[in-house]
Amino acid sequence: MRDLDETDLEIVRLLLADARRPYSDIAEAVDLSPPAVSDRIARLQEVGVIRRFTVDIDRTQFHGGTPVLVDLTVDRSADLAAVRDDLLDIGPIEHVFTTAESHLVFHARVPDSDVAAWLFDVVDREVVASYEVTLLSATDWSPDLSATEFGLSCVQCGNTVDSEGVSARIDGDLYQFCCPSCETRFREKYADIVEGLD
Repeated sequence: MRDLDETDLEIVRLLLADARRPYSDIAEAVDLSPPAVSDRIARLQEVGVIRRFTVDIDRTQFHGGTPVLVDLTVDRSADLAAVRDDLLDIGPIEHVFTTAESHLVFHARVPDSDVAAWLFDVVDREVVASYEVTLLSATDWSPDLSATEFGLSCVQCGNTVDSEGVSARIDGDLYQFCCPSCETRFREKYADIVEGLD
């Protein structure tokens, strides 16, 4: 596994500014060939640094819905990840954040002013322990990597993944480890959790 470097970081910065930028323009900016840029972007996608290329739409231009921020506390018996995935598939919801306290906080443009009715129309009432709604006057998104240290973190111990690191696909998801022993410990813990759910 090759370490991620400043060139990778610069490629990500350029794509953040314009995801439709041609590889030839990126190659010129980072002093690589277009095929080398293509290979690096493919690798950034494979390791999960780049998840997708998307369009940033200013929904205020469509004049539809009331902008709200919802803090949703999921019932302890519910599958937090499944609820999050369901929220991500709902059209009016733009961003979903999972807090350290296992809350799901999301920004949405609700079709009418009855947020509770809309919420329970899109989310099963049984999974909601509580929720708070805040009316928004504006939203801004400004992705920036200027203060970011670039390096993958081991999902087991949190150390930086370097050339000694390994990656593994488990149940369809790609995970990064700083060493084979962290991968082994993670796989054991993962298997215990899956077995406990059965």
